[in-house]
Amino acid sequence: MITINEHYLKLQASYLFSNIAKRVNTFQEQNPDKEIIRLGIGDVTRALPAACTEAFHKAIDEMATDASFRGYGPEQGYDFLRNAIAENDFQSRGADISADEIFVSDGAKCDTGNIQELFTTDIKVAIPDPVYPVYLDTNVMAGRTGTYEDGRYRGVIYLDSTKENNYVPSLPKEVPDLIYLCFPNNPTGSTITKAELKTWVDYARENKALILFDAAYEAFIRDESLPKSIYEIEGAKEVAIEFRSFSKNAGFTGTRCAYTVVPKECAGFDSNGNKQLIHPLWNRRHCTKFNGVSYPVQRAAEAVYSEAGKNQTRALVAGYLKNADLIATEIKKLGFDFVGGDNSPYIWIQGNRDSWEFFDMLLNKAGVVCTPGAGFGKCGEGYIRLSAFNSYENVEKAMKRIKEAL
Repeated sequence: MITINEHYLKLQASYLFSNIAKRVNTFQEQNPDKEIIRLGIGDVTRALPAACTEAFHKAIDEMATDASFRGYGPEQGYDFLRNAIAENDFQSRGADISADEIFVSDGAKCDTGNIQELFTTDIKVAIPDPVYPVYLDTNVMAGRTGTYEDGRYRGVIYLDSTKENNYVPSLPKEVPDLIYLCFPNNPTGSTITKAELKTWVDYARENKALILFDAAYEAFIRDESLPKSIYEIEGAKEVAIEFRSFSKNAGFTGTRCAYTVVPKECAGFDSNGNKQLIHPLWNRRHCTKFNGVSYPVQRAAEAVYSEAGKNQTRALVAGYLKNADLIATEIKKLGFDFVGGDNSPYIWIQGNRDSWEFFDMLLNKAGVVCTPGAGFGKCGEGYIRLSAFNSYENVEKAMKRIKEAL
């Protein structure tokens, strides 16, 4: 008899964004003439930078002739991309990260979900609330949690991110082994200072814990005093793994390219308390379960670091931040408390009502799709998230509709 992994049965009935899609589809079927403006899911809407598409085309042409054709590439990523990443994203900011500590993949979502395979199922996991659902759900699937009760899973250390702590969680009373952090944060759009991040790094070093740091939205940081990488903090290489993506800065959500940084000195411990380096373990997992990102996609990603690519990606990010500024301005006029929007593409709005009720009201009265905060955790109840990923014209139209609906 084939038996299933019953930890999957603990998961809530529907993944957040699937639930949203069903409600939107139902509304569209009932209102076929109603234009819907989507400010919910964090999918980009602008085309790939020209530098990337030019490199993409050139690489495809290379694949069309025997002399320049490439078959299986290195699972960790081609050196040309890893070198560009190390130099531009880390070394340029004083972070001592080398190319061979970078693992190119098809998405930060995949890597943040897969990395937990390296650790035993009896570790204590600390996860922010509200949170990107993948962090939590993959640990539920792995069996690190108890049952779901009163909006939370037993056995998880929840790091409340609320208005009272400026949406930056405090150190937990119970000591975790694995800590998830994301800044600029998804969903709240909050940021963390170097001093605050240093507190977490020092805490992890003191308690032999590991930080999984999701920096997928670092390109939206305009305040140069804020850290873009956890490796800007002394000692972080010993206790932190960082995840990055080309999805939001260069529009690769449909092209698929990201990377994970695993420093060579980053370590965990075996059952006898002996230190074990994580870099070779992730390398083995990566080589066993992943066949690499395609050569044309990696050439397109490399082009992000060309002079033209840098200018074009900055323009894309600036456009989305202009949208975020507009949303924040209009939400403030409406009298709502919010966070985000200045160094992030997300605006986290305290709606003073049930999250799904607010979602349905905006959808039905304004034809605008947001994301209900309750889908991100217990601390998200009463909030909604608006995304700046759309055209400026659509954002203007959406905010006008929201104003009329409210």
